[in-house]
Amino acid sequence: MVYIIIKGLFIGFLSSAPMGPVGMLCIQRTLNDGRNHGLMTGLGAVAGDMLIALLAVVAALGLGFNNEMIQRHEGPLKVIGSIVLIAFGYIVFNKNPSRNLAKLKEKASSYWRVFVSSLILTISNIATLFLYIALFARFNVIDPTKHFGYDLLTIIFIGVGAMLWWLLVTYFVNKLRSRFNPRGLRIFNQIIGLLLIGLGVAGIITGTLMGIEIF
Repeated sequence: MVYIIIKGLFIGFLSSAPMGPVGMLCIQRTLNDGRNHGLMTGLGAVAGDMLIALLAVVAALGLGFNNEMIQRHEGPLKVIGSIVLIAFGYIVFNKNPSRNLAKLKEKASSYWRVFVSSLILTISNIATLFLYIALFARFNVIDPTKHFGYDLLTIIFIGVGAMLWWLLVTYFVNKLRSRFNPRGLRIFNQIIGLLLIGLGVAGIITGTLMGIEIF
């Protein structure tokens, strides 16, 4: 149970960290309209992430993932998921999010509109679904031998981990608004990209070793 909670928190935190459109929107709203608007943007992203994570679990189970299949192909599944993680890490590493910061200026909206716009922006990004599938494969999230409630618990803590990330983002942006430097976002994205690549490389190594042992 503790492992499920930690894994969910880590996946939620890691999947939210790359500064994409939602991250830029959260920062822009925090700077322009205050931390509460930034938090509502993050909350919309959390709701979207949890929906996408649930879709990823349902898709995996719908594809016929069972215990025998996972045990037989655990190594290759981990390798494939790790390759996707490396690809995402490369994209995140080379992305400069500060270029989009000025394009996201907008008038202050109601909290409900802020939430809905962030939710729609999150679920409209199909790449997030593939990222979750890759993370699930990398960390062996899908376990058909366990009750579906365990998957729901994982998704809940993915949401908690994601919300922790947005709490940190809005807190520091609000505190450092006078010294906010968008160029630092690129450095942060490069760190997250390297982390994803590192996790992918480690997954390929362990997945390959598992495949050799099975063979």
